[in-house]
Amino acid sequence: MIREAPAVKVRQNLGELLNEVQYKRDSVVILKDGKPVAALIDIGLFERIRAMETRFTEITNKIQAAFAGLSDDELETLIDEAVEYARRPPRKARKSK
Repeated sequence: MIREAPAVKVRQNLGELLNEVQYKRDSVVILKDGKPVAALIDIGLFERIRAMETRFTEITNKIQAAFAGLSDDELETLIDEAVEYARRPPRKARKSK
């Protein structure tokens, strides 16, 4: 479950909130002046987020390296072609006789 708590309440009840996060796998969004500024999440979720972030960075770097030598016009043409291809309706499967 995800719930919100003002920063003052988090400060006053940190131990209780940490138990909820650790044992119940709850998450707490911390509000400051009514706006979300941080979150308490269990360590397993945090580690998965970090792994995804690392993998995203690796993929982004590979993509940047693969297209580094292309001009802006060439990149734009490739993107337009990819968008057009992705928007094509799927082909109907052929029926075997």
